[in-house]
Amino acid sequence: MFIQPNRTRLALAAGKTVRGVISTSDDPQLAELCGIAGFDYYLLDAEHGLIDAAQAVNVVRACECAGITPLVRIGSKDPKLVLQYLDAGMMGVMMPGLVDAAEVRMLVDAVKYPPFGKRGVGVSRASGYMAYGADAPAYLEAANSETLVIAQFEDAALLPHLDAMLAVPGLDAMMIGPRDLSLAMGHPEGPAHPAVQAVITEVISRCNAAGIAAGITAGSHADVRAEASRGARMLLVTVQGLVLAGARSYLGESTQG
Repeated sequence: MFIQPNRTRLALAAGKTVRGVISTSDDPQLAELCGIAGFDYYLLDAEHGLIDAAQAVNVVRACECAGITPLVRIGSKDPKLVLQYLDAGMMGVMMPGLVDAAEVRMLVDAVKYPPFGKRGVGVSRASGYMAYGADAPAYLEAANSETLVIAQFEDAALLPHLDAMLAVPGLDAMMIGPRDLSLAMGHPEGPAHPAVQAVITEVISRCNAAGIAAGITAGSHADVRAEASRGARMLLVTVQGLVLAGARSYLGESTQG
């Protein structure tokens, strides 16, 4: 089988903080560079990015070679689409727009094989192109153990449902989207608004109380320290943000013309 130990899952299970990159590009070189740089996970954004499961395969291969966990964000609540990315070798799925515990359960069902879920078995890359041979039971057990299930919190309207969502067996993390949250709360100026920050702090606290890793975007090292200090353990930066920050640091005063 091709499935490898999920270092990100192991770190989260041990109570550690992990740092990752979200990317809308299917270029495997970016994934390799992020792995070489020392990031823990590479989240391929198939919600906003023009990426399909076939394009994702080479990103997964690059992640495997560079020792970085390949994850994917899928915008559609489609278990069959989840299946395709997992069969390509993705080690976890993040899904936005889930509104209650039943929809979180749907995601768990899509990611996990029976008896923990409803994922279908096929001749896939993740299984080493075997599904029914003597090694199949070991693959199924490893896949259930190693894959991550991540929901997103992007609307304060979810607060009444949050505890029930966090209690769904199989959920590993809840990723907060500060920008979408601020828009949903009527603060287009951004997530720095005190009301938005109060909701973020509450969500992180409730995640930690439930034993679920809280995640959030953190665009700088200072942001990483700040978010980790209030309990977030799955930190995320955009690849575009990394490029821009690096470029500005390199160019310095020359950017002023």
